[in-house]
Amino acid sequence: MNRTGQVHFGKRDRLVADLVQQIHSGALGTGQQLPGEHELAERYRVSRGTVRSALSELQRRELIATQGGVGSFVTFDGVRLDQSLGWATAFAGSGFAVSTELLGIEPGTDQELNERFGALYAVRRRRRDPERPVSYEVAHVPAAGALADLPGQGLRNGSLTATLAAAGLRAESGEQWIGTEALTAETATVLERTEGELFLHATRTSTDAGGNLVEHVVSLLDPVHFRFHLTFGAR
Repeated sequence: MNRTGQVHFGKRDRLVADLVQQIHSGALGTGQQLPGEHELAERYRVSRGTVRSALSELQRRELIATQGGVGSFVTFDGVRLDQSLGWATAFAGSGFAVSTELLGIEPGTDQELNERFGALYAVRRRRRDPERPVSYEVAHVPAAGALADLPGQGLRNGSLTATLAAAGLRAESGEQWIGTEALTAETATVLERTEGELFLHATRTSTDAGGNLVEHVVSLLDPVHFRFHLTFGAR
């Protein structure tokens, strides 16, 4: 520790901390490819060995996946795991070069959700690999406060996670349910699949410390591309 009380972290730790912050904030979104080792080494003025060590640590934390000869891609979906709350989170099992498309932001029409949480916006997004869509999700968020003009403002850096964080909305508790669902004619069209095809169906509701809604998300996930990972006990 120096005279100002600041701890000197190693170059690797600083690189890891910066990339973790970018991933958790949504600045580096799920499916996004990280810069190459050479570019990272020059940007952070470290050796390529330091970069490789930092990427290994991110992979150990299940924030990225690395494909030999191609690069490293973010697999973190924007929600921190918390076993004490029983949360699960979806990671792309083969999720390389997955892009996210914003399909629309409009007033939520789910009467039950509106009665429970008040006025909401429905944010519809679709993720796809180079060939076809691999997931479709509808996220309901509060239509008030900093998000009152969400349809006009759009998402911060294209990320709903970053948008919620900027609005001061942070999940403290919640629940998630996972099952399977046959695609309807409508969802099959969105996902460019066949009606009746089975997809993973995940519903996640998260609230803040006061019990107010942060986000209610319903996702349809291609089981070929996604898996659910949950940790428990001491690691």
